[in-house]
Amino acid sequence: MADDQGRTLEGCEEEQLIKREKKKFTSSVLIACVIAASSGLMFGYVIGISGGVSAMKDFLAKFFPSISRDPSKGSSGSGNYCRYNDQLLQLFTSSTYIVGLISTFGASYTTRDLGRKPTMLIAGIFYLVGTVLNAGAQSLPMLIIGRVFLGCGIGFGNQATPLYLSEVAPPHLRGGLNILFQLNITTGILIANLVNYFTAAYPWGWRLSFALGGIPSLLLTLGSFVLSETPNSLIERGYLTQGKQVLEKIRGTDQVEEEFNDLVEVGVASSLIKNPFRDIIRRKNLPPLICAICLQFFQQAGGINAIMFYSPVLFETVGFGSNASLVSTVVIGGINAVCTIISMVVVDRFGRKILLLEAGVQLFIAQVGIAILLGLGLKDSVNLLTPMQAMAVVLMVCLFISGFAWSWGPLAWLVASEVFPLEVRSAGQSITVSTNLLFTFAMAQSFLSMLCVLKYGIFILFAAFLVAMTLFAALLLPETKGIPIEEMSGLWKRHWLWRRFLDDFSMEITGVQARRVLWPEI
Repeated sequence: MADDQGRTLEGCEEEQLIKREKKKFTSSVLIACVIAASSGLMFGYVIGISGGVSAMKDFLAKFFPSISRDPSKGSSGSGNYCRYNDQLLQLFTSSTYIVGLISTFGASYTTRDLGRKPTMLIAGIFYLVGTVLNAGAQSLPMLIIGRVFLGCGIGFGNQATPLYLSEVAPPHLRGGLNILFQLNITTGILIANLVNYFTAAYPWGWRLSFALGGIPSLLLTLGSFVLSETPNSLIERGYLTQGKQVLEKIRGTDQVEEEFNDLVEVGVASSLIKNPFRDIIRRKNLPPLICAICLQFFQQAGGINAIMFYSPVLFETVGFGSNASLVSTVVIGGINAVCTIISMVVVDRFGRKILLLEAGVQLFIAQVGIAILLGLGLKDSVNLLTPMQAMAVVLMVCLFISGFAWSWGPLAWLVASEVFPLEVRSAGQSITVSTNLLFTFAMAQSFLSMLCVLKYGIFILFAAFLVAMTLFAALLLPETKGIPIEEMSGLWKRHWLWRRFLDDFSMEITGVQARRVLWPEI
């Protein structure tokens, strides 16, 4: 009898969980996700456009004349590996990301205190101003100032958008919908590559390349006015009625009591946190913090942005002409976009870890292959790779891009947006974005110089980081597939290492704090 009753209760719990997770995928969720993910479109466009214009002769002649006068020599040496080694050229690319790193801390407070929606609006405005300044640049300082505004847009957009997507998506579709952000990044890169290809033939082409960035910027800015705020943010800031109404709207049903109550419970705990950056370093929050930081570090340490920023320059280095290098970059952008779509389709079916582990092996093979090809065929002198060797380099780059696009590209953002508890999620996302931008800046500012010094060895260095990256995913990263955001804390209790960091009395302490706030007279 007791066994039957236990099975009945267990069946009821399972049925409730299924009902809760299989909420409708409503049109309002789709529209919200598409508009929000346009922030990724602009981020990708910024990444893609800089590498293309850096290979345009008229752009180099105006802002970097030392490279334009003798493209076979960089500012610190001669030879194939050093032809684009110029600190100011690298600053043009990297300034965006160091500013994005700094601005994300301000974005953390707007995301928490004002909401996800206003933060995305601010990002759109920054993007618009930066686009105008870059398109109309008359001097290098004006060009750099425009990149600074673009960096602020990246900081605010990357802070709010992954949070927004993860909070409005139903749990069973959260992975695929969150990857819309990464899909739009890859689409933005592809569009930028196509734009660069068609504008490269005109002396004013670089201005048009910059100016067309105003389209996704405008989409994000205007779209932010029609978005609904996330229920998590509304409840966290005390707007319970509005939060429940939005939750009913995005779930397509008024049967949201269980999810609403969970959000309220977490929201009360969140409202007690006055300094989330101080609270996030508490012992119980260290597992998601460490994992989020490692995800962003390894995403960059494998060499992805070195290839994405400078692929036209890299292909010219190995022997492609200017137009041929841009064509190859367009092909890579297309592979990037298609493989990101594959990730959207399979991530909620197979989970996160299997994709990360498979890609670790694939990326390692690609980077070692690039190093071998360059080491055997490309010397310090002016000789170039043979056509067959150059094509093999392109194929290795494509192998690398495809593996990254269905794994570490989207999943580093997805998992990092999933693992933090609500009370420190804004601070956690800020640290996630700033970590990513820190290493993006480091790579953008140093890659051409490291290529000049280390030559093909730079790709061996990337391969070594890929080994560490794969071990991290295998041993330290838990699987987050299908777990509701508000129940993510239970994930760490089951992990062989991270369970040692959890404070068994955290809920009891939170309850005491909540009682003191709500009933101070007791």
